[in-house]
Amino acid sequence: MSDTLLSIRGLTKAYPGVVANDDVSFDIGKGEIHALLGENGAGKSTLVKMIFGLVKPDRGEMLLDDAAYAPGKPSDARLSGVAMVFQHFSLFDALDVAENVALGMETPPPMRDLARQIREVSETYGLPLDPSRIVGTLSAGERQRVEIIRCLLQDPRLLIMDEPTSVLTPQEVEILFQTLMKLKAEGTSILYISHKLEEIRTLCDEATILRLGKNVGTCTPRAVTARQMAEMMVGSSFATPEARATEKGEVLLRCDKLSMPAPGAFGTPLREISLEVRSGEVLGIGGGAGNGQDELLAALSGERLAPKGSIWFRGADISRDGPIRRRDAGLLSGPEERLGHAAAPNMSLTENAVLTGARRKGLVRNGFIDWGKAKGFAEEVIARFDVRTPGPGVAARALSGGNLQKYVVGREILQAPEVFVVNQPTWGVDAAAAAAIRQALLDLAGQGAAIICISQDLDELMEISDRFGALNEGRLSPTRPVSELDVEKIGLMMGGAHDMEVAHVDG
Repeated sequence: MSDTLLSIRGLTKAYPGVVANDDVSFDIGKGEIHALLGENGAGKSTLVKMIFGLVKPDRGEMLLDDAAYAPGKPSDARLSGVAMVFQHFSLFDALDVAENVALGMETPPPMRDLARQIREVSETYGLPLDPSRIVGTLSAGERQRVEIIRCLLQDPRLLIMDEPTSVLTPQEVEILFQTLMKLKAEGTSILYISHKLEEIRTLCDEATILRLGKNVGTCTPRAVTARQMAEMMVGSSFATPEARATEKGEVLLRCDKLSMPAPGAFGTPLREISLEVRSGEVLGIGGGAGNGQDELLAALSGERLAPKGSIWFRGADISRDGPIRRRDAGLLSGPEERLGHAAAPNMSLTENAVLTGARRKGLVRNGFIDWGKAKGFAEEVIARFDVRTPGPGVAARALSGGNLQKYVVGREILQAPEVFVVNQPTWGVDAAAAAAIRQALLDLAGQGAAIICISQDLDELMEISDRFGALNEGRLSPTRPVSELDVEKIGLMMGGAHDMEVAHVDG
């Protein structure tokens, strides 16, 4: 028997107008953590969907333990020992942990037995989890544990993980890595997709790099730099974001003890948030997922109206102004959720350009949409932000997550906001695209805009922010100059350590 678990030979998959995977071949060894790298739109998602039985290849074959492997659906993959933890969790907030785990199993045991198994597995792998907890009360890190444990109960031979650390604090990342190393020691193979290249260098044994659907090479991550891997993905070098030397001007946006109730049963209330951001300044706000980021953006954007006297723009009280009035004044926002919030999935990129740009870009005349002008604006966003798409007539849902992210952020930046509040601006985008978005934010600040960047990417906040504050359970810490902080201090400010248990991994 060979040391190869999964052998991929010549996998090809084409869609109308694009070849997602073009004759891709590589091997994943037994007990190996193998990284799959590539720009947004490089074909990573399509490839793992074929491995997991969600997509059928046009050509090529797969061998699992030297036997033909061609799953027709995910249940076939699971029965063969292949499990997957998706980037976007598929959990029901109103159900408890055990009920959510049961829904993902072909033949779940009785609930009492399942709860016992969850406890045993979670303790074995250093992922403490109470099977009776309602999922809506869990942090992002704990939700991910539910997805991982659901997979581990299947005793997988291959575990596929898609952007597993995108919503985790540094402390949670450390726990996850210890878990993955324990799985590796037990002989489980892991296919690991991430845009965080330093993580790849720390964790992974080998890496396969895709570019425009083709396998352009492999490398041993520890033997190369993160930048070298990024340049292999892109096919060229790219610039590191640089801030302009900009004198900070007047206070453009101020919150004065902003308090708001939770928007729903599983939301987070905002508790006496006070902040200010000046012209030419980037204020970074960090925090683990579920600590009030979405709620703060909704309050600042006007999607939820705040109590009088709590939000001020250029010295005027805008607390009770809705989104249209705030956007007209120059306060624009970019929410975290791409599909459904930042963009309408079934509408074209041109139509999505109209949704937020109609007034500031003059896309409506006498009550009618100027479709030529709207198309021109969409094309400008596509060109300026290197959005990989056949054209502006394509539906938003047809774009890869990273390319849609570039589009929705670019759409707002090109409307020249005076204040721009953005949540997770580079979530799920590759290193080169992230650098481009960060540079665009810095350029916007250099032109005199005030930026509030809400992010769970600490490296990002350290790179672009002038000052930093941390959200924890709806409270904002006092903001401090980034020059006084390091990643460890910021991680602790985010509160990631206060309720986390250390993973216990046998040596």
